[in-house]
Amino acid sequence: MAILDILHFPDPRLRTKAQPVEKVDDDLRKLIDDMFDTMYDAPGIGLAATQVNVHKRIVVIDISEEHDDPLCLINPEIIARDGEEEMDEGCLSVPGVYEKVVRADHIRIRTLTREGDTIEFDAEGLLAVCIQHELDHLDGKLFIDYLSNLKRQRIRKKLEKESRSKPSQAAATAG
Repeated sequence: MAILDILHFPDPRLRTKAQPVEKVDDDLRKLIDDMFDTMYDAPGIGLAATQVNVHKRIVVIDISEEHDDPLCLINPEIIARDGEEEMDEGCLSVPGVYEKVVRADHIRIRTLTREGDTIEFDAEGLLAVCIQHELDHLDGKLFIDYLSNLKRQRIRKKLEKESRSKPSQAAATAG
């Protein structure tokens, strides 16, 4: 297993629209395992392939406290939504930022499993919000896109400043 690099806003690769997965095979399952390892290591509750610079329609999620309820979605699509939920959201690609976002409270999903089987299921509350957040990533959208331009610009400036103030990896590892 490997820990993958997570892209951070404002990296333009986060805006890439992911392409459908054509074949579920062992290479794809290895990527999924690496995505779970990366998500748990970060730590987070969801990760889209776009966030690790793989532009395929793959999402991994685990909202359990014990990290024992992994959910993998391949070529997921929301086929129904209703209700409304406002929840504080954060994102591994927008570190340290949490803002309220309004999303559907209940959704119905059609997706492939890691074995390549098509399933449908309902999700509500935190799971529904997490799925919607991760599916946005597959379409090149970030949760901060739901915020005002002013808030987005403040977040961009803050993250750009933080990335400039961190020593580069090369400088940090140079002896």
